[in-house]
Amino acid sequence: MTTHKVGYFVGSLSQDSINRTLSKALVRLAPSHMEMTELPIGDLPLYNRDLDGSYPAAAQALKDAIAAVDGVLFVTPEYNRSIPGALKNAIDWASRPWGQNSFARKPSATIGASPGAIGTAVGQQHLKSILSFCNSPQMNAIEAYIQFKPGVFGDDGSVSDEGTEDFLRTYMHEFNEFIARVLQVLPPDED
Repeated sequence: MTTHKVGYFVGSLSQDSINRTLSKALVRLAPSHMEMTELPIGDLPLYNRDLDGSYPAAAQALKDAIAAVDGVLFVTPEYNRSIPGALKNAIDWASRPWGQNSFARKPSATIGASPGAIGTAVGQQHLKSILSFCNSPQMNAIEAYIQFKPGVFGDDGSVSDEGTEDFLRTYMHEFNEFIARVLQVLPPDED
């Protein structure tokens, strides 16, 4: 089996984020031939077009990290029915300067957890719209809006509910297969 390198964003900056906990579960449940690496966003300055000619080191490191992976997974909360500002800021940095969009042709998937029953559905729709504009092929099914219930997720990425664990394992398997299909049709540019 081909090993796919996957970079994942945690949309919240909080170390206690339920989406950070969800990301740990996803890493643990990913197929063994998926190499998962977090793409950190906390040190990025606010995007400013005036810096396009001289990218800050943190922004260039993000672009380099995205270039090094085969696919990108967004694990994000929903803030005010959209995505967190920190995540949008990271997307803005990675998609600029004009003509150097790191997400173009890069397979992506979205998932998120919320205490509410609709589990980030509206925020994910906004994110999918942004990723469409960024020309990122998206895994649109399986959709994954996770209601985060107390006791289901352990801090180590364990999942106590068998149905939830099976769903998340299937989700990660499907994302791996999606990456393989996209890369067959849209192979990465070789420098």
